[in-house]
Amino acid sequence: MTIRVNGSKREVPDGTTLEELIEVFQLKRKAIVLELNHKVIDRTAYQAARLRENDTVEIVHFVGGG
Repeated sequence: MTIRVNGSKREVPDGTTLEELIEVFQLKRKAIVLELNHKVIDRTAYQAARLRENDTVEIVHFVGGG
């Protein structure tokens, strides 16, 4: 199925969860926030949040510095 991740079209298997998407992109879970269809998703819900055709995911990375 086709979804959008940070504005780019991506193909993912049907039923992919946000948790699986994190693994595919090899992201550090504590350093990101995921937004699904313009709603911030709580980290505890990543495993249950299944993606659907044409969903939009925004991945926001936290960057430290000073």
